[in-house]
Amino acid sequence: MKKLVPAVVLAAGMLLTGCAGGTTTRLSVEESCTFLNGDTFVPTGSPQEQAGQISQHYQEVADKVAPEISAPIGKMADIMKQVAESPTGAKTADQTAGLTEQLNKIGEYCK
Repeated sequence: MKKLVPAVVLAAGMLLTGCAGGTTTRLSVEESCTFLNGDTFVPTGSPQEQAGQISQHYQEVADKVAPEISAPIGKMADIMKQVAESPTGAKTADQTAGLTEQLNKIGEYCK
């Protein structure tokens, strides 16, 4: 789980190949875990901009990975969208707990 947290939190910019439409083949669970561990996306800008970029990235990742991993990442995208819409762009304790819960669910598949 140690490697997964930074990988998922930082997220990856190399993933957008094939997002222009049509059916995208999802990765297997094993491929998804490998992908997440290699994810190198780094957001830029203000805290709100970073949260928005992370939310978008999480959604893009969720669209690519295995369904078992996609669901928690999609929830993480929703949480980060809420963070991006907040006045400060800072996570609340509840949002942090929600992200941790979803990371733990991903950790059940990516060990």
